[in-house]
Amino acid sequence: MTLNGLGIALATPFNEDFSIDYRALERLIDYVIGNGADYLVVLGTTGEAVTLSDEERHRVARFVVEHTAGRVPLVLGMSGNSTSHLVDTIGRTDFSGFSAILSVVPYYNKPSQEGIRCHFEAVAKASPVPVVLYNVPGRTGANMEAATTLRLAADHPDKIIAVKEASGRMGQIREILEKRPASFSVISGDDALTLPLMAMGACGVISVIGNGLPAEFSSVVHLCAQGKFGEAAALDRRLQPFYRQLFAEGNPSGIKCLLSIKGIAKNVLRLPLTPVSASLRADMELSLVDL
Repeated sequence: MTLNGLGIALATPFNEDFSIDYRALERLIDYVIGNGADYLVVLGTTGEAVTLSDEERHRVARFVVEHTAGRVPLVLGMSGNSTSHLVDTIGRTDFSGFSAILSVVPYYNKPSQEGIRCHFEAVAKASPVPVVLYNVPGRTGANMEAATTLRLAADHPDKIIAVKEASGRMGQIREILEKRPASFSVISGDDALTLPLMAMGACGVISVIGNGLPAEFSSVVHLCAQGKFGEAAALDRRLQPFYRQLFAEGNPSGIKCLLSIKGIAKNVLRLPLTPVSASLRADMELSLVDL
């Protein structure tokens, strides 16, 4: 399979009592699919998966499968910093309806490159569906170097199919793009860098902003895919304030605020995450007027 175009790192809406708001999740799914999303990523960072119980994660995953009803491919976030525990969790997971998993570099432990390689080899062996690697050293504390990504791609071409690169290290990403196997995809993990990365050869993005502005951002991504970078850049410039604002006080705090402004989901997060400040919310409201 290929994961081209706009992937949405789907948020998980909550009610005021912090229970999962399935009606809002239904609205969000329909909203992004109806406005250009090419696939959805469920239970990732933006979905606040680490604050959900095992039972909640299972229920959210099954709900998304059922409500999406095959309209777009689905990717399931599955990560951990204990390899054995993650492998065990994969073995107990229902993957029906999912085309791949997205798995982040183990966090907090700060493993070596050899440790990262061995971890993902174990994940690939355990998973019944293909694996998308996720490199985001700003969150995990460990960078997966280009050589490690390329070795995993070359050694496991049928199981490790892509990397979501959110390191911001353009030289590293360029090396992966230049040396990767033909069947291996590079996906932007940073909304603000999507246009330049697609100009370098990335196949698309797994996006945060796409939750709240799917029509606008899908236009940028799809124009890039057509090689119309000048037109894409004109649209991308209009989104620049949101790239800053959505991450100014953390993700998914920013996108939950934007979704609440647009009436799609409540501005509720589970601790340790909290809503953004009133001043940042006001800035977002002004940016929407200017958009």
